[in-house]
Amino acid sequence: MSDLPSARALPRGFRFAAASAGLKKRGHTGSLDVALIVSDTPASAAAVFTQNLVQAPPVILSRAHVHASPDAMRAVIVNSGNANCSVGPGGMAASRATAEHVAKILGCRVKQVVVCSTGVIGVPLPVERILKAAPGLAAALEFSPSAFDGLTRAIMTTDTRPKRASANCSIGGQTVRIAGCAKGAGMIHPNMATMLSFVVTDAAVAPNILDRALREVVGRTFNCITVDGDSSTNDTLLVLANGASGARKITRANGGDYTKFVAALENVCHVLAIGIVADGEGATHVVEIEVRGAPSDRAAKQVAQTIAGSSLVKTAIAGADPNWGRILAAAGRAGVPFNPDHAEIWLGGMKMYGPPKGETHSLALPLDERAAHRRLLEKNVPIIVDLHHGRGTARVWTCDFTQEYVHINASYRT
Repeated sequence: MSDLPSARALPRGFRFAAASAGLKKRGHTGSLDVALIVSDTPASAAAVFTQNLVQAPPVILSRAHVHASPDAMRAVIVNSGNANCSVGPGGMAASRATAEHVAKILGCRVKQVVVCSTGVIGVPLPVERILKAAPGLAAALEFSPSAFDGLTRAIMTTDTRPKRASANCSIGGQTVRIAGCAKGAGMIHPNMATMLSFVVTDAAVAPNILDRALREVVGRTFNCITVDGDSSTNDTLLVLANGASGARKITRANGGDYTKFVAALENVCHVLAIGIVADGEGATHVVEIEVRGAPSDRAAKQVAQTIAGSSLVKTAIAGADPNWGRILAAAGRAGVPFNPDHAEIWLGGMKMYGPPKGETHSLALPLDERAAHRRLLEKNVPIIVDLHHGRGTARVWTCDFTQEYVHINASYRT
């Protein structure tokens, strides 16, 4: 579990609250299932959403609201326990009613409210429970680590622990703070989005620059992880920047201010993304896959993602089996040209495939099976593949597949 940000690390001008509205089925992690984030002043907003053709009404509505109010967002209302997806016209009506109710309570415009949901698909959302809980949430809003902790727990579904992160940087001599949280353990394979993740900062950032920074960062963090190859219908990553730090406004996507802000934002997003992988349903290992020597960075990422998505590779890691052949085979079906006779593979820090000394063609290298097995029992397992077919590089993170993943997802609704 990531450390809970201290009061000093929390961005100024934001308040948080969480409550139980009775949305989660009995036995799910915790009882908190609805949360509210409020910026005391209008904030710049940037977001990325699922690219799945099937999109939940909260995604459709929130995308429209961010587009309409990129420089004046005020609040996020989020629930777990129900995705509000594929339930007919009632789904959009529920999302709109939620945004309208929160806007009325806070005294802001409806388009200044983002609505998010996560949970089971195809079950009508009992929106009246959220509406009933909203006034209490507004009354309980606090700027405190405990209130932020409640938010991180209220968005959890099959997660076993909250994911949160914080960072800071100096802009013009003023400290700028960034804090974020995320949920996700299954149905994780982002495509220009993430599961549910909320990042707040007291930096002052123009909306178009915030959007550029987010898209730059997400390509190196959330879009570089996978648990099971499935992209959700509700994926949302939202960043709010309200300027409460007093630091000068970042209005250009170049220069030192932008560079420092992007580095801090990437730090937060990277910690959250790796936290999701580490908490993958049934996971016992975090696997970092580095591909070198590809025709381009994009090609390297394609190979790395193919390896990361291989059920055979992931089950081998679960069993601490040094089966490098599965890695090579996955690389070979990625659609990227290379000569397998020249490739090299390291697994768990041990070189297992490459040209023997004095040879030019790659072969299986002598291996101490027991030593390799011990290496693969460690929590973090690195895989390096050098294609020797260019200068492109990429890193992707995944986890192993265990019997527990099947158990969790075979009984998710029951």
